[in-house]
Amino acid sequence: MHKILVFLILIFSYLEHKAQFVEVQYDYNNVGDYIFGAHNYAKTPFYLHLFFTNIEYTSFKETMPYVKRVDPGFTSLFVLMRETELTPQFLFQIKTFRSNPVAVVNLDFPYLVPFAPGKMINPVDIKNIDGFWGDEVLKSWKATGFAASPGDPVYAARQGQIVEIVGQTRGDDPKTWYHTWTNAITLLQPDGTLITYKNVIDKDKKLELNQKIQPGEILGEVAPGSSEIVLMIYHNSLSSSDLQFIIPLFVTSPGKTEIVNSAQNIEVVHPVEIRGLEMTKKEQRNLLNSNTKQKVK
Repeated sequence: MHKILVFLILIFSYLEHKAQFVEVQYDYNNVGDYIFGAHNYAKTPFYLHLFFTNIEYTSFKETMPYVKRVDPGFTSLFVLMRETELTPQFLFQIKTFRSNPVAVVNLDFPYLVPFAPGKMINPVDIKNIDGFWGDEVLKSWKATGFAASPGDPVYAARQGQIVEIVGQTRGDDPKTWYHTWTNAITLLQPDGTLITYKNVIDKDKKLELNQKIQPGEILGEVAPGSSEIVLMIYHNSLSSSDLQFIIPLFVTSPGKTEIVNSAQNIEVVHPVEIRGLEMTKKEQRNLLNSNTKQKVK
């Protein structure tokens, strides 16, 4: 089997840096089919958009636009079948994104208010998101804020995979950054959107990249000197270079979800049925068992 590696300069949409984080390769077998795969050399997932600019003597039968999540390591992509005696000819390009650029977002999804159940919380209006995207001022953005005190535990509002943990300073390669904020934790959510918790830190260093966090689990605590936390939910787009922001609905009482505002005073609830929405059957059983033990205590 002859292996051909295709090294491409990827368009890294975040922060407009270019980086060779993902490498696309294809092999051909003894009947002339071309087998495509991708290597992700980064520490966290990418979304790969691959598109052909020319293709002859074969056909691309995948759903278009073709976007594939590529986790760290190797991911199989697709096969181009040889359809004639002639050797397939093709040219393709790729782009990579930190979030799903074709995300199908459920705007009615219920998010938990990210504080301890029973605590009274006031939402706050967010006037700006200075420093989120370097010196650039975004044309349009949406964010939700909650008043808080330093050291308050912060809980995950939705299930997610940790993709970035940032403390008071940044020291990594800027090409790996999801944004330019400090004191922030970012998770990749099941629908391919990102959620960033600003003014939240992992003080005890318990979190790890790619760790799965369930809704209602403690994520971190409010950073020193902070009087509020900020939540932003967003994703990339194939049709625009601008980020797409989501206004979330929060569970404000059992059976009720709404867009929160600064006039409210909310008693936090974390209903088990909401926490279990995106869990596996095993995770749901563990949640129910844990909840039963807490009630017994």
